[in-house]
Amino acid sequence: MKDKVAGAKIRVMLADTSEFTLIGLKQVLGREPDIEIVATCDDGEDLVTRSAELEPDVVVTEIDLPRLSGDKAAQRIRRDEPHVAVVILAARDDEQDLFDAIRGGAAAYLPKDTDPKELLDTIRRVNDGAFLINETIYSRPNVATRVLAEFRDLSVYGPGASRVFAPLSPREVQILDHISQGKTNKEVAYSLAISEQTVKNHMSSILRKLSVNDRTQAVVYAMRQGWIKGPEAIVADGTRGMERGR
Repeated sequence: MKDKVAGAKIRVMLADTSEFTLIGLKQVLGREPDIEIVATCDDGEDLVTRSAELEPDVVVTEIDLPRLSGDKAAQRIRRDEPHVAVVILAARDDEQDLFDAIRGGAAAYLPKDTDPKELLDTIRRVNDGAFLINETIYSRPNVATRVLAEFRDLSVYGPGASRVFAPLSPREVQILDHISQGKTNKEVAYSLAISEQTVKNHMSSILRKLSVNDRTQAVVYAMRQGWIKGPEAIVADGTRGMERGR
């Protein structure tokens, strides 16, 4: 994993089939002193190859690329270069495209006509490690249901364990799974026959290991990795259950 240097420019790679779009993106990003455009390309295979060569911090790509779609390219980039954040630009409001972007590991999903200021803010935030696509997931219940259903079928310690690094212990995963169901620390402790203080200790360890600030972020992160189930309650109630009672 490439270390980010404090104060260094954000190295961005662009991918789009439209030369007009690429020119516009270069004009918007090129004016920013903290952003450097390292390359542009117009197909997915080239995007994957050049990303491996140039190691950008952020990739901004449309989803409809030839040879390899933007979401598939994102999946390969994230697999081989997990430090690279991918922003998917979509020409249409399509829930299948959003779902594919989520599966590809994209950090953000934006319409192509997004305001330049929002795009710049997104690039800076995903470069800092934000996973903004979560906000999009929760605003689209149908997509959230599909995502949660897919995560529910995954197992941390099953056949895919060799491909997924879960830094949490089995007990910590178990606790997060209960919290994702909207339980308070006290309720988790009762369910697992342990003390409430033990639950709090485990939660402190979880937040530290995942480098997140609160239990909601921890649950969303674990869901994204497929480590825990995602109950329908989260789709219906947003994060309210996870926010209550610490």
